[in-house]
Amino acid sequence: MEAGAAPPRTRNAPTGSRWRSAIASGLAFGVLLVLAIIWLVPLAWAVDTALKPESETIAIPISWVSSNFTLDAFRQVLDAGNILRWYFNSALTSVIITVVVVLLASLAAYAFSRVPFRGRGVLFWVVLAGIMIPPQILIVPLFTEMNTFGFINTYQGIILPQIASPIAVFIFKQFFDGLPHELEDAALVDGASRFRIYWQIFLPLSRPAMAAVAIFTFVISWNYWLWPFIALTGTNMMTIPVGLATVQSAYGIHNAQIMASAVLGGLPLLIVFLFFQRQIVQGIAGTGLKG
Repeated sequence: MEAGAAPPRTRNAPTGSRWRSAIASGLAFGVLLVLAIIWLVPLAWAVDTALKPESETIAIPISWVSSNFTLDAFRQVLDAGNILRWYFNSALTSVIITVVVVLLASLAAYAFSRVPFRGRGVLFWVVLAGIMIPPQILIVPLFTEMNTFGFINTYQGIILPQIASPIAVFIFKQFFDGLPHELEDAALVDGASRFRIYWQIFLPLSRPAMAAVAIFTFVISWNYWLWPFIALTGTNMMTIPVGLATVQSAYGIHNAQIMASAVLGGLPLLIVFLFFQRQIVQGIAGTGLKG
């Protein structure tokens, strides 16, 4: 080695940037672990309470481990209400709402993203303004409209007010804006119509966004309580949130039964997240809504 030459660097030597990256990863993991525990504790407490005899739910001091775990609370909830019928109503309305929202929102988003027309920007901002409108404000006019059409206490009355989703339009538009224009130009040159381009090119390519919108729409419609509570009057037409709320009103301070009904109501959503968590992550990443 020539005099004055710098000594060779050791490739495997730890650097300051590596240490900083390792510390940042450790801190991020620690924060996520704490948040996961905070999220899991109420869920674990609900399941634990639902499995306890009613006398132990109000015992002092509070304990996690029961001396006699039992399924009596779940049996009493199932016997007190028509819960299987409520499951069917929730599943039917949620699936229909999800399918219609995906189709309508993707169609509107394709028009806003790729079809030039006068007033497109203004109309898109009008649609986005719907995100800022609290749904409670629309309860009275929606009820008046559904009552006029005779849709109170019907599936149509539950479904129609929930198929307009400005946030779904925004998510699809963000995804469509990221697709290359060459795909559309080539299809137009070949004589394809706008609808054919949407149906055969853009919609298949938007599967990540479709999955994210579908899952979130299904979850929101399944959990929605306010509008079905107002629009439904018959017990057989009730959805899970409304039906369980009516059953809970008769429980008083029966904590085990209240927690059992909450677990039964949220169990389908937990299954959906377990099976489709990868699609949720991919859909959010594909739409650019990472923040």
